[in-house]
Amino acid sequence: MKTAVIVFPASNCDRDAAMALEKVTGRKAEMIWHRETEIPADIDFVVLPGGFSYGDYLRCGAIASRSPIVRDLIDKAEKGLPVAGFCNGFQILAETGLLPGALMRNKGLKFVCRNQKLTITNKNTRFTRRYKDVESVTFPIAHHDGNYFASDEVIRRLEKDGRVLFKYDGNPNGSKSDIAGICNEKGNVFGMMPHPERAIDAQHGGTDGLEFFKSIIESI
Repeated sequence: MKTAVIVFPASNCDRDAAMALEKVTGRKAEMIWHRETEIPADIDFVVLPGGFSYGDYLRCGAIASRSPIVRDLIDKAEKGLPVAGFCNGFQILAETGLLPGALMRNKGLKFVCRNQKLTITNKNTRFTRRYKDVESVTFPIAHHDGNYFASDEVIRRLEKDGRVLFKYDGNPNGSKSDIAGICNEKGNVFGMMPHPERAIDAQHGGTDGLEFFKSIIESI
């Protein structure tokens, strides 16, 4: 099992993601710089980490979504490579079109940083399968542009198809339908604003994120 984390200028959760992957797989994740042009063929799972890529200029994730490595990521994701993006990673995935919708300024126009309770709305996916009967988890959030927006038609389709995997319990940012995390139609690309990679150690506040990583790794 080989995993990778793509590193952009001003990523700041790349090592958190790498530590989570190593904890679950027992192997160090490969750190791929954004100017590389190809993800190695033997990589089984890729994470786009949180942070403030390119200083969040233009729109959060917009410039990073045009990085050389992302062109190959899009191609491989469309062919089935499992990919997850957290916070800025979710913003990047939305900018690429791999996930629908957009992440806008928080409704209160303030940066929010706290532990956030989430409701698991679909446990029958490769990203949530190990949660079984667990209904809620607590992950940290830390964002200024986490207000998920999509047309009413897209929201209805996401809900109908079971592609909304997590919802906020007490909406912190104004996201439509309380959406915190979604996947694509094929179920191999997932994005969420909260940080499961920061919830893998009891001494750091909780371990609810471990089952997320175990779910996707076991599915592979």
